[in-house]
Amino acid sequence: MKLLEERIRRDGRVKAGNVLKVDSFLNHQLDIALYNEIGKEFRRLFPSDRITKILTIEASGIGIACIAAQYFQVPVVFAKKSRSINLDGGVYTTGVRSFTHNRIYDIIVSAKFLSKDDHVLIIDDFLANGCAVSGLIELVKSAGAGIEGVGIVIEKGFQEGGRRLREQGIHVESLAVVDAMNAATGEITFRR
Repeated sequence: MKLLEERIRRDGRVKAGNVLKVDSFLNHQLDIALYNEIGKEFRRLFPSDRITKILTIEASGIGIACIAAQYFQVPVVFAKKSRSINLDGGVYTTGVRSFTHNRIYDIIVSAKFLSKDDHVLIIDDFLANGCAVSGLIELVKSAGAGIEGVGIVIEKGFQEGGRRLREQGIHVESLAVVDAMNAATGEITFRR
């Protein structure tokens, strides 16, 4: 998605440790006009009318999933990173290692919002090693639901996550795939 790549080049910041900061428009301050274009593109890439739910993980995926859901006309469910008193009844849970926070989270979805009758599109902001998406896939499988695909805003193509998911036969669409980043120069190279 050319518009997204241009925005990453203009406003993204490369930091040491393979960190790409896009907090000025994607995952802290949100550019809703850009989000709308992202939502439209996900709908184009996943034209199936079988999708019944969009699943994401808190916190950065929620805004993207909500805007995209308007184009699919389905609800958004997000995996929580902590159990609250509002979660009652059965739950699906698994552990996920966060690349940016370098810790393991238990992610949780209430069983009443994910069932064997659902066909789920997973959406997230980043794909690096694939831990978050793999955790979400595990939750979908625990519910007996079907996985229609995985939509990613920015994939770090030089890390293993995307390759591993695709090798499992999962339909993954990434709107921008970063091939390389240089923290010293700030240069970002995209896959064509």
